[in-house]
Amino acid sequence: QLQASGGGLVQAGGSLGLSCVASKGILDINVMGWYRQAPGKQRELVATITSGGEPFYEDSVKGRFTISGDGPKNTVSLQMNNLKPEDTAVYYCRAERLLSPTEFRVYWGKGTQVTVSS
Repeated sequence: QLQASGGGLVQAGGSLGLSCVASKGILDINVMGWYRQAPGKQRELVATITSGGEPFYEDSVKGRFTISGDGPKNTVSLQMNNLKPEDTAVYYCRAERLLSPTEFRVYWGKGTQVTVSS
């Protein structure tokens, strides 16, 4: 229900972009974002954006990554600049659908590999 694209292999200092679209059947998405998981590590938050357009970034990507979203189209993109080898990971798109003021459902896309060579 979440379809991600982008990623690939790039040298350190280079740029890559990721895109994700949620199916039209997923309504009332209030947050979309990207997480990543490096080998041997836990999945971690990279960046999120609310339906109101408010972004949030993990400290290590601030100033290098830019997240953008199109609420009506249920899409989210991540532009990654000045990539570092430590950014190497599988990146996952995530959407949070509000069911009630206190309940939400989470959707995950299949991961896409980002590899940054030194």
